[in-house]
Amino acid sequence: MFGRRLRTLYGCRVLQIFLICLGVTSVPGAMPGSASGGGGGSPLESYVSTYAHLVYENYLDSWDRAQRLSSAIDSLLDNPNAQTLEAARMAWLASREPYGQTEAFRFYGGPIDYFDEEAGVEGPEGRMNSWPLDEAYIDYVIGNPSAGIINDATIVLDGETILGLNQNDDDRFVSTGYHAIEFLLWGQDLSLDTAGNRPAGDFVAGSLANDRRRDYIKMVTAQLVKDHEFLANEWAPGRDNFATEFESLPPQAALGQILAGLLTLVEFELASERLGVALDSGDQEDEHSCFSDNTHNDFIYNARGVENVYFGRYSSYQGVGLDELVRELDPDLDKKMKFAIEETRLLLEGIHVPFDAMLASPTGSAGRTQAEAAFVSLMRQGELIKEVGLLFGLAVHSNDGDAG
Repeated sequence: MFGRRLRTLYGCRVLQIFLICLGVTSVPGAMPGSASGGGGGSPLESYVSTYAHLVYENYLDSWDRAQRLSSAIDSLLDNPNAQTLEAARMAWLASREPYGQTEAFRFYGGPIDYFDEEAGVEGPEGRMNSWPLDEAYIDYVIGNPSAGIINDATIVLDGETILGLNQNDDDRFVSTGYHAIEFLLWGQDLSLDTAGNRPAGDFVAGSLANDRRRDYIKMVTAQLVKDHEFLANEWAPGRDNFATEFESLPPQAALGQILAGLLTLVEFELASERLGVALDSGDQEDEHSCFSDNTHNDFIYNARGVENVYFGRYSSYQGVGLDELVRELDPDLDKKMKFAIEETRLLLEGIHVPFDAMLASPTGSAGRTQAEAAFVSLMRQGELIKEVGLLFGLAVHSNDGDAG
């Protein structure tokens, strides 16, 4: 099972060594008594259990949406027309809402993005959500009607081949996952005012390219569903899986993983990679969901994932929140953290849509000013996450070498 592989991968059973492996170090001195581990169902242990359950609920929801996406794509292939194509696009957008929130569970070697160098095995994140994507690697683009895997009849289309071609030789050579499906549903985004506009006729059976495109989108969607199933199963309660391993960790070590994941998402992946890089370059190709013009929602749901973890909730589930533990130990820090979460949410919700039109705007424009303020707010939130770590005796650092 995955949990046993993870033990081999880290080989860190002593708390301090374990934390160092995660980019987290324990700070000398006693843990705060009211939130420390040590058995008996301490508040911190209860929070760790809450976290494991909300992760499961989130992945379960995401798996369900992926299955709905698969059904919508089946309907598109059964009867390709403008209505079934639009329904598939809406299902893709809906699937991104829960998945965006799961990115708060990345960056600490969990089921989504672990790497076992000895066994040559890694988690599915790289084949689920890799970007940026070179459109011409998959299918035709303006000026090159025969581009891509789909139009190369010498490439046998099967699941194993498509997976093997993912990020082969170049990180932009993405062949699988959400953004491959996004490109296949929308096509290139050639306008600053609208998303891509691939015709439904591209999915009508009968020509070599269309038949291969139909097979391709069905295969990559099936893989996406399979990967979601794996993640939900690894976090399911009461099984011999990662969730059981996670809850058996010393609570301080588990919290170290949680905070390292949050910090890396907020400070590196979301602020620097997804927002900062795009602002610096002004290039639409640096936009996360560029084909569908859904990048603003990517930001919003990533930030909501952080909020969920801090408050110990997802959808209708509410457990013990980290905010309760922080408030007991340092009410002022809890207030600052809540203010930062709310400020970030409002700033991200106010980002100009479509995002690529904002990127094309000049320095000092209202849209850029808003996005830059969101960047600053995210970085400030990252500093507060570090303070939360220190409150529990942990020096937390961003695992930016693992981000992507």
